[in-house]
Amino acid sequence: MNGFVVLFLFGLSVRAEIRTAVIDKQTGHLSVLKGYREDFVAWANFTDDITTSGWSFLEVTTRGHYNDRLQAYAAGALEAVVTSQLIYNNWMNTLMGYCEPDTVQSGYCQRLKAYITTNLQWVMGQIEEQPDSAYWHQVHLSLLQLKGLEDGYHEQLSFPEGKFSINPFGFLLFQMGGDLEDLESALNQSSKSRPLGSGSCSALIKLLPNNKDLLVSHDTWSNYKYMLRIMKKYNFAFRVSPTGGDVVPGGTQAFSSYPGSIFSGDDFYIMSSGLVTLETTIGNSNPALWKFVQPTGAVMEWLRNIVANRLATTGKEWAEIFSKYNSGTYNNQWMIVDYNHFTPGMRDGSEGLFVVLEQIPGMIVYTDKTTELLEKGYWASYNIPYYVDIYNASGCNELVEEFGSWFSLDQNPRAQIFRRDQTDVTDVDSMVLLMRYNNFKEDPLSRYDGCDPPWNGENAISARSDLNPANGTYPFGALKQRPHGGTDMKLTSYGMFRDFAMVAVSGPTWDQVPPFQWSTSPYRDLPHIGHPDTWMFKPITVTWSN
Repeated sequence: MNGFVVLFLFGLSVRAEIRTAVIDKQTGHLSVLKGYREDFVAWANFTDDITTSGWSFLEVTTRGHYNDRLQAYAAGALEAVVTSQLIYNNWMNTLMGYCEPDTVQSGYCQRLKAYITTNLQWVMGQIEEQPDSAYWHQVHLSLLQLKGLEDGYHEQLSFPEGKFSINPFGFLLFQMGGDLEDLESALNQSSKSRPLGSGSCSALIKLLPNNKDLLVSHDTWSNYKYMLRIMKKYNFAFRVSPTGGDVVPGGTQAFSSYPGSIFSGDDFYIMSSGLVTLETTIGNSNPALWKFVQPTGAVMEWLRNIVANRLATTGKEWAEIFSKYNSGTYNNQWMIVDYNHFTPGMRDGSEGLFVVLEQIPGMIVYTDKTTELLEKGYWASYNIPYYVDIYNASGCNELVEEFGSWFSLDQNPRAQIFRRDQTDVTDVDSMVLLMRYNNFKEDPLSRYDGCDPPWNGENAISARSDLNPANGTYPFGALKQRPHGGTDMKLTSYGMFRDFAMVAVSGPTWDQVPPFQWSTSPYRDLPHIGHPDTWMFKPITVTWSN
């Protein structure tokens, strides 16, 4: 059908047909059927603007007088229908061949399937055994949303009235991207997707002069095949409890995301609770800790992330919820900013504005860092653990002994660049410039004398490892030429967060270096269906219609 496609859902407790959405496939715009909005379980607005801005935009809203479970399933199904082409492209670019039928019999894929299957069975068991739990209610809703996403994509809608299954190698893999990086190590995958030392995001929380504003910014670092992006806003009217009551504090969220993913993955979230949460990956380099990665008693990081974002009202509460059922996978430093505790011009403050959490297998540490943020004026995060216990247990001290200060908290190139340049940030525009900064051939802080040549595109706030010489000499994998770098920038402020607004840039930085272009890149044969050829997009301000 070249014109309009109408999606119909049938609900457990709803007799009448539930009309949800109409999409014009020629324009990419989605709208509700005029005059029928009150009948919808969920509706959406969708615009594909990737060729113009580098982003597509999706808003999904559910109606609170319907059962939470129906809302969740409908939200997933609706998202699948309106973003189906992007989902297909993203699968072909990023997951095609990963434990598919012709490879599923490999030792690693068998172990992974067994791990995921056992974990899902344990999680489903907890949902059934604790029917009144707010925590497991949100886990249940997230899995129903994922089920709806997969069913909607395959045009096989059937609302599950009881137990249901999740395909371990289906769209669950979109959600488990970060978890898989660690499961590859824990399950002895012979070929790891993450080279030693590979950066995965830069973040900066910055108080402007006289504390007139508090800016929160994040750069995703990833393989360039992941650059099909969607800015999403979910307006979900889920209840805290499965028996009813108040709507979840974080029911409305704006975040950067990917086709087929029901959470951010970057991660960067602005939420109706007043919290902004973000992370950079710290990983784990201590093989002895993988024994803590077990399929029972654990909830995958992507799910714990969603549950904490929905239920928490404070940074401390977020950390407490997230800390439950540590999977030991997708090990990150999380930063939780609570704008409810910020007032422009504030001189001092008690605890509550800023909490930092770090996770590795078998250990989670979090403390309130409000005082340090106010005293220093900034907090920078760059894939190195902050807490000494986490740093030592994860093997960072041994990496320093082998490779030098590149792996140290204070002398890492990004640590030094942030320390030197954060004083130049006086407004949103200067913050964007810092977060997109990469002048590796001129900046002495971007040198690493263990390399030949010593200047390196990884050693910047927004990496461009594709610009490293292919025939260089590099002591560890992160510094080699590869299709990897900073693939975006997101930033919000005290003035923007109330409207779930942010400034965003898509694609590798081109402020001080040449723009990335697939057709002239050494990686032109890497799958990149649906990508623009040249990534030369300027910052945009993301706003929403609802």
